[in-house]
Formats: sequence, C-alpha cells, structure tokens
Amino acid sequence: MNSGKAGREDPLGGEVNSGGAGREDPLGGEVNSGRAGREDPLGGEVNSGKAGREAPLRSEVNMKKQHWRAGNMLYPLPAVMVSCARDGEKPNIITAAWVGTICSDPAMVSVSIRPERYSYDMIRETGEFVINLTTKKLAWAADYCGVRSGRDVDKFKETGLTPGRAQHLKLAPVIEESPVNIECRVTEIKELGSHHMFLAEVLGVSVDEEYLNEKGRFELNQTGLIAYSHGTYMALGEPCGSFGWSVKRK
Repeated sequence: MNSGKAGREDPLGGEVNSGGAGREDPLGGEVNSGRAGREDPLGGEVNSGKAGREAPLRSEVNMKKQHWRAGNMLYPLPAVMVSCARDGEKPNIITAAWVGTICSDPAMVSVSIRPERYSYDMIRETGEFVINLTTKKLAWAADYCGVRSGRDVDKFKETGLTPGRAQHLKLAPVIEESPVNIECRVTEIKELGSHHMFLAEVLGVSVDEEYLNEKGRFELNQTGLIAYSHGTYMALGEPCGSFGWSVKRK
C-alpha cells in the first residue's frame, strides 16, 4: 500500500491491477439549475456571488505543510470493478481507481490501465468494457480482483460474482451484483506513460431496481457505495451538503 511518501503510486492506479433547468441524469445525480454562473456539477464550478458563503478566517488557520515532489495524491477515488472479455476466453475483472467522468454530453468516461495488465489487451482488442460500481458488500471482491491476475485465476469463479449479458456490448459482461453497470465503448487510447488511458463513450447504464424510490428515482447513495483513499477502502459517510446548497436563499 501507499506509504504516504511522495511519488509512490497508489495500488489501484499502479502497482496492483487497477470511475435544461431541473433536468436529472439517469442516476439521479446531475442537476443543472440554469441559473447564471452555475455549471454542471460534474464540471464542478459554482459561482453565485451571493452573500452568506462563509470561509475560514485566516486567523483561525494554523497549518504547517510539507512540500513533496510531484506524485498522485488525488483522493478519494471510486474503486470500481471493470469487466471485460475476449471471444473464446473467460471474462475478467480488473479493479481500478484511475477512473473518471470526462464529458456529460455525450456521456464519456476514462479508465487508465497499465499495458502489462491482463485486462489491457482484452479492452484494447475488443474496444469495450463495463464499469461496475462497488459497495461495502462488494469490497472484498473488489480488492481480490485488484490483487490477483486473470492470467492465473477465474475471478468470477473465485469471488462468486455473476457475469450477466450487457445490453449494448457483444463480449464484455456486467457484474450482476453491482448496483450500477456502465457499458462503455472505447473511442480513443492515450498512451501517457505508466498507464494508457481508455477514453470511452457510455452506451447505456443499468441500475438495480431495489433502489428505486416510490417516485421512480434511483437512490444511488443508499446502495452502500465505497471509495478508495490512500490505500484504504472507505464507506461513504453522512451527507454534509448537496449541490447548490451553499447559495440557496435562506
């Protein structure tokens, strides 16, 4: 695991096998209010200019910081299981944390994988994969799929996970136990260095009906999602706000 020293890579990213006004996205997450200065939450920026936003007083800030050389220290991250397959071979799962949203329209994601990993050639050759979100119940399986190679074991068999048929892909399976399956088609591969980044278009999303509320809204935050932070799998905690709450009129 990552010792905390600058420059050492996180296992899931590197050393071990590595996610109109009032309009909502299919997962119930993305909201765009249409107000001036407020951007898509997946793009991040909120700029209200309204009074009532508090910042820590400089007199209350007393921090001493060390300055390290460049390294990966962007946490927490999603710890997702990426499923893939090649014709005539057993399907595989690789756990990855170097994953992210890169575009809302069209919906696109990225996954960065080391070329020496077993899943790398599968994804490169077939041009498809599925991002499967992980929960507390799936934490053990997610870790196992990140530290064992598909060259040596059948990860679906060893973890007891169930491969299911994807709706939009020919070969890559979904993981049935995951509450969210994101089916992806590769559009571009960027050979960056230690990792190659697969840019991919999202073709479809499947969600577990168990988490649909009475209004048909998907309650993603009730699924028990986990994140990965500095070598540790973490369950998501209590809410501390929602998108736009800092600028709402009192």
